[in-house]
Amino acid sequence: MTQYHLKLREGDVAPYVLLPGDPGRVPLIAATWDTAEEVAANREYVTYTGTYQGVPISCTSTGIGAPSTSIAMEELARCGARTFLRVGTCGTFQDHVANGDIAIFDAAMRLDGASRAYAPVEYPAVAHHEVVQAAITAARSLGLPHHVGITRSADTFYASHPRPGSSFNDFHQSWWAGQFDDLHQLNVLAGEMEASIVLVLARAWRLRAGGLAVVMDNIRHVSGESGVFDPQTQLDHGQEHIERLARLANQTVVALHEHDTRT
Repeated sequence: MTQYHLKLREGDVAPYVLLPGDPGRVPLIAATWDTAEEVAANREYVTYTGTYQGVPISCTSTGIGAPSTSIAMEELARCGARTFLRVGTCGTFQDHVANGDIAIFDAAMRLDGASRAYAPVEYPAVAHHEVVQAAITAARSLGLPHHVGITRSADTFYASHPRPGSSFNDFHQSWWAGQFDDLHQLNVLAGEMEASIVLVLARAWRLRAGGLAVVMDNIRHVSGESGVFDPQTQLDHGQEHIERLARLANQTVVALHEHDTRT
């Protein structure tokens, strides 16, 4: 049966699936494989399947945020996906983390709405330990600077900055003022928009998931004293960042496959 949104059928995807948000990143990631073929494209969902070092691998874009990501995961699981690896970009709340460093997520704060439709907020969003360990092993083998920790997954991009200037027309809420500093004090490593739903769904379905992201900015400081947030000029949009992330994701899948064939 063809899935309604992804236009995939069983057998179109590998057991290991990379999940970027941007459909434009799918062919870029697939270009780093040994073989790759586009198998479906519909709406924000683009899927390539191929092989990397002999391991079957797929990549499907999810669009931005938890709702569209949950749809992608629902339909991918129906087509045979069993391990999900969120790959994308993030900001950081920690000053010792540099732009271009890799964040490996072992858990997520659930500030999205979609995951609450599946599980109460008390249910933790936790990465599978095998995926976390595989990502660490891969990052070390590639010599990439990396950090392991919690990400904050939220539904908004322009909201929550500490000073007016981020949201349109200087819209601002007083309780935003200390939110990013609080996350810094809580030792939250990163901020993005999708990891929480990926981790919750995989755990609830008895599958595996984890997340990797390349750091593009320090969320606490990116808008400076002005409060103005201009992602086009303030975020570090280096193409080499995505290529580095793709190499790490590929090696993480290889490490997982090696683990799986031993057990």
